[in-house]
Formats: sequence, C-alpha cells, structure tokens
Amino acid sequence: MRKGIRNWGPPVLLLAPSLVLVAIFVYGLIFANIQTSMTDRHSLASEGAFVGFQNYVALLTEGRFLHSLLNLVVFTVVFIAGTMIFGFIWAWLLDKGVNAEGVFRSVYLFPMAVSFVASGVVWRWLLNSAEGDRASGLNRMLQTFGLDFLQNSWWNEPIWGMAAIAMPAIWQLSGYIMALFLAGFRGIPDELREAARMDGASEWKLYRHVIFPQLSPIALSALIIVSHMSLKVFDLIMAVTKAIYQTEVPATYMWVALTSNDYAKASAIATVLLIIASLFIIPYLIHTMREEKRSS
Repeated sequence: MRKGIRNWGPPVLLLAPSLVLVAIFVYGLIFANIQTSMTDRHSLASEGAFVGFQNYVALLTEGRFLHSLLNLVVFTVVFIAGTMIFGFIWAWLLDKGVNAEGVFRSVYLFPMAVSFVASGVVWRWLLNSAEGDRASGLNRMLQTFGLDFLQNSWWNEPIWGMAAIAMPAIWQLSGYIMALFLAGFRGIPDELREAARMDGASEWKLYRHVIFPQLSPIALSALIIVSHMSLKVFDLIMAVTKAIYQTEVPATYMWVALTSNDYAKASAIATVLLIIASLFIIPYLIHTMREEKRSS
C-alpha cells in the first residue's frame, strides 16, 4: 500500500493544482453556464426560475439565430477551403525547393503574428463597400487595373458577405496550415519516393499512393484545428463590421444578448456552440486514441 502511494502519490500532488483549476474554471463554469441557460434570466430583474429547455426551443426556432448559424456555415466552408488549399499549395511549392526558403516561410507565417483585431482594422478599410469614384481598398485596386466589374459591396451583402469576412481569416491562418503540411512533406522518407519511382509510378500516382496517405493525419489535424477556430470567430468580425445583422454569427449574437442582460439566451447560445464544437473534436479524439492503440 505504501509502495503504491509512493509511486502515484507525487504525480498526483504535482497535477493536483492544475486539476483543481481546470475543474473549477473550465468544467465548473460550463456547468454554471448550462444551469443559467435553463432559467428565465432575461433581464437584471428576473428571478432566474427554472424553465428547462424552453430557451433552447425558442433559440432554435428564432429566425435571427438561424441566420447567424447560416452565416457561420458559409464562413466555415470558405475559411476551411481557403486555408487548406493555400496552405497545401504553399507547402508543396516550398517542398519542391525554392531559393531563400526561409524568407518565404517568414512571409507566409508573418500574418499569424498579427492579432485578429489589428488585421481586422486593416481589412475593414480593404473591404470598404464604396464603388466608383468613392472606391477605396480592394475596390480601388480593382478599378486601377480596369476590373471595375469585380467591384462589390463585400461584407454588406447578406449571407454571402460572410465569404468576404473569411478572406482576412484565410490570409492569417494559411501560413499555419502551410507549416503543418510542410512538416508532413519533410517527414516522408526520400526512400519511399525513390522506391515508388523505381517501380514506375508517375508523379500523380506517387502523390496519390505514397504522399497523400502519409499526409492524411496532418490534413485531419489541420481540418479539426481550422474548424474549431472558425466556430469561435468573434474578434475578427467585431473589428471589421461590428455586431451587425449581415455578418452576425452565434458568437457575436451571444455578445449582443449578454450586453442586453439576456443572460439565459447568451448562455444557451454558448452551450449550442459548445455542442457544435464537440461534434468536431470528440470524433477526432476517438480516432486519435484508436490510432494510438493500433500503433502500440
């Protein structure tokens, strides 16, 4: 008994402070949030009586919240597609070998060093909706190159304006995805590529049967990371457009509800976001655990 305590006692004592803090400030606050979402705290004067899932039913049948979910879907699809495509292409080009590779890596990764708020301020000017003689930002650049027909109101467009909002997010995160894919490319032994070529594999077959399977774990990890980040988008939208209906997503709608003292609705939105995030993360964790068991 004493020997067992000596074995597991010190690690438990070492981890205890972190476990206590996580239990209180993560899981404890999640429980408190769910509890608040099941009350009628829609103002400072409300008593907080228990109403069960009434707030969730009202939320999921509310047009404004469904509109914010649709905006989030559009943003997520464009954001994931853009970061994955650009990240892979940049990594592929660097893996092929270029002069001054360190310079290109720094250029691609630099946007990550800028906060979403700072980049949002710049992109707010770039995505200015003014056209014609009053055009500025991207619209002015298009006008300069004789591409006036490509001018548009960017984020002022309902629903599809979210695709424009995804542009700064793609610019900022593509370098990170590039770093992941580049690490995957560099982790593939040259012997595998040479063996495939010796067997007569064309370049396409080499990528299809050798390189892409090796990169699939990296792609899955990148997909989960980007999906998770898209669900939490808040600061970028607030910096570019503020909390307006055209670009409203659940996170900004939650902020509007919270600042209006509608704590029950804000908590319900937060819980819905947590559930959506879990739909991405939990399957990934299960898949990772199964892969670790197979490899061991």
